Amino acid sequence: MSATLPSRTGKAPGAWPLLGHAWQLHARPLEFLSSLPAHGDLVRIGMGPWPAYVVCEPDAAHRMLTDSRTFDKGGPFFDKARGLFGSSLPMAGWQEHRWQRRQMQPAFQSDRIERYALVMGEEVDRMTGRWRAGQRLDVTAALTTLTLRIVTRSVLAAEAQDEAVAEVQESLHTVIDGIYQRVMLPLGPLYRLPTPANRRYRHACDRLHRAIDGIIAARRAAPGGNDLVSMLLTAVNDDTGEPMSDVDIRDQLMVMIGAGFETTANSLAFALWLLSQHPEAEARVHDEVDRTLAGRTATTADLDGLTYTRRVVNEVPLTGKALPFLAKGGSSMVANWLMVGLLIRISDSARRRHEPDPHRP
Repeated sequence: MSATLPSRTGKAPGAWPLLGHAWQLHARPLEFLSSLPAHGDLVRIGMGPWPAYVVCEPDAAHRMLTDSRTFDKGGPFFDKARGLFGSSLPMAGWQEHRWQRRQMQPAFQSDRIERYALVMGEEVDRMTGRWRAGQRLDVTAALTTLTLRIVTRSVLAAEAQDEAVAEVQESLHTVIDGIYQRVMLPLGPLYRLPTPANRRYRHACDRLHRAIDGIIAARRAAPGGNDLVSMLLTAVNDDTGEPMSDVDIRDQLMVMIGAGFETTANSLAFALWLLSQHPEAEARVHDEVDRTLAGRTATTADLDGLTYTRRVVNEVPLTGKALPFLAKGGSSMVANWLMVGLLIRISDSARRRHEPDPHRP
């Protein structure tokens, strides 16, 4: 692998005054990003008034992603994002990131994944139990609701009927949409105007903060749990000896929930669409699921027997179409596990719905 910078550099055309290429990233991100390699291996774009660089050459991208000390997070984009996400894991610099990651890793050990799989099964059964033969569905919307419920319950270790979970689920869509718009379209003072959209965003942020703060307070009042919230409450910074503040914990939980539902839903919806366009691959997935599960609910122990299904799932981020900002990189650990589990469960549910009923005349 070359240690030199990319030899071809360029600048993306079509920048707007003040906005740069923010509108293209907001309105047609896949088309815009796919066009950049034609302009060089390292392409300058405009994120509002700030310059940003897109690495389009594989070796350089690999070096940038694996050498986090040299290519640390910083600059106007991350400064803006930290105002919204705090110093949470995706926003943290190299040294802080290592410490934060160590605090969260136990939440993703194999025994925890088993518990998350149970939540997946409950929520998939809840969703598919309402489906009827011949019903038309907005698959992406249905999967977004599903993955949001799963990741909220998994991260917060809460029950489905928990009021705080309902508050988080109702507010998070508005908050995520507002954050995305503020990062991609940096309009500054305009977001402080009392427009209906700005009021909805601020109200949703307040509701979301209150709900998560309530969960943190409840865990602090009853210590000793082994969920992610409890782990973060007991975390102590190796360098300062200080624990995380409640605001820091809230930022971590918001990012974990936000990162784990929309990426998963989009990836899963695209995987199902891809299978529908390739009947032979779809038949192989169904055959493998039938052979491995034999009609029972899937568990994480079944993953080793679902090699073809796993390859289908792993192919989705490599297409660069379902998740253009995560192309070649995949999504979070939570998202990857949920995506595998959901594909297994939905495939199994679909198969059983098309089996003949032996009790029907």
